[in-house]
Amino acid sequence: MVRTSNITVRVEGREDATDALLEAVEEMRRDVSKHLERARRALMGQFLTPMPVALFMADMFEMRKPVLRVLDPGAGIGSLSAAFVAAMCHRKVPPQAITLTAYEIDPDLIGHLRATLDLCRSASVKAGIGFEACVIDEDFLEVAARFSAGHLFAASIGEPFDCAILNPPYRKIRSESRERKLLREIGVETSNLYTGFLAATVRVLTSGGEMVAITPRSFCNGPYFEPFRRFFLRTMRFRRIHLFDARDRAFAEDKVLQENVVFLSEKTTETEPNVIVSSSLGPDDPNVRSRIVPYDDFVRLGDRHAFIHIAPDHYADPVRQKIGKLKATVEDLGLAVSTGRVVDFRAKDLLRAKPGSSTVPLIYPCHLRHGYVEWPNGRTRKPNALALGPRSADLLIPAGHYVVVKRFSTKEEPRRVVAAIYDPARVATDRVAFENHLNYYHLRGGGLPAAVAKGLAAYLNSTLVDSYFRQFSGHTQVNATDLRSLRYPTRERLVALGRKIGERFPDQESLDRLIDEVVFHG
Repeated sequence: MVRTSNITVRVEGREDATDALLEAVEEMRRDVSKHLERARRALMGQFLTPMPVALFMADMFEMRKPVLRVLDPGAGIGSLSAAFVAAMCHRKVPPQAITLTAYEIDPDLIGHLRATLDLCRSASVKAGIGFEACVIDEDFLEVAARFSAGHLFAASIGEPFDCAILNPPYRKIRSESRERKLLREIGVETSNLYTGFLAATVRVLTSGGEMVAITPRSFCNGPYFEPFRRFFLRTMRFRRIHLFDARDRAFAEDKVLQENVVFLSEKTTETEPNVIVSSSLGPDDPNVRSRIVPYDDFVRLGDRHAFIHIAPDHYADPVRQKIGKLKATVEDLGLAVSTGRVVDFRAKDLLRAKPGSSTVPLIYPCHLRHGYVEWPNGRTRKPNALALGPRSADLLIPAGHYVVVKRFSTKEEPRRVVAAIYDPARVATDRVAFENHLNYYHLRGGGLPAAVAKGLAAYLNSTLVDSYFRQFSGHTQVNATDLRSLRYPTRERLVALGRKIGERFPDQESLDRLIDEVVFHG
């Protein structure tokens, strides 16, 4: 058997039929996946859904209508459709009828999809469920755009859908691309096809309709997905979101290292008091941790960036509560956060391995060590300097105390947020350049007071900040927007904290204790 979801109802006859359905479709998926060309898969953003994941998703639906209109956009070979039918067949009170519409534009998969839907029909009939299915070989985004505009030629959709189950294609889309143009017609600006499919699905759901999807976690934060989050949250309400802790479990055969979430959302404008947040290592892990979280903790009221916070265990609560006590924003502190100006591949002719008489220090992430910028770095192959000249003038900032933060960290690093102090006393120069893989805090384009810089770097390097950051970010990138969204100690507390930081940063335990004493009990 391939069944690993928590569907527990068993009815003689139904079970045999659905087991045959699921095993046949999973075998088909494995065979098809072996023969899909990697280049074509990357071009289309194709990752066929393993049956354990599909069953986990299908079991999330709460819809209890007697007749269900179901959408599977980007259906592939139909694994999600099969899982949905199996879940409905095993309900204590199954629906009377299912009408399923599957969109797929890959001609190599459509034959397999039709075969899957034939198996779905057989299983449904044995369960006493009426079943109709339609395969549409049109671009789902195009059809959804026509439907959204009330176009007469969106006939393949007809009436809005009650349920949608999807593993949307994952691929970046350029601002001038056809897909971006279609999504603008739908009413959303987004840079990835997966959020485009989610937005298009929102448009074709009926009021009260449910969507279950598996996607990367990346839409939960960051500036690129902010327009999508605002679009989605205006119309949809999350009812449950599940995090797979192990990045390599959900799509193991495809070697996809991505932090994935599965969520159930409902098309409604009614306020939800709570959301269920759960987690497990993977779809076949029986140890599911689950909790009910107030919706205002999940999506903070008044958060202008509309970040989505996923805290699947109670250990996150004290972190959230502590951060909640801090009221200062970056703007309140009179500070700003920017991204380093030097994009090295665009400034190759200005890069220098070693400093010289006509250069300024060029700071990379490799220069951050033990809470301070250590420059130059003879242990790295990265350049240490930028040549002076007319082309470099706009890339420089005046010498002063700055706090720099890595924009990217490796999965092996103990902290996602890694900050350091750029101290002009350690680097004899009147100007400096920060490479694009760094964010930096500044005061109207110049340096910070020394004590503020030290206190800020200490706070950012705390376990508290790192733990909080992980609640809304599932990847290793730290955007300037993320840093602007944080809450900070007051300027007075930062100064008091900074005065406790000497020429060397304390170890992590001592630093966390110091922050607790000065920031929260000072």
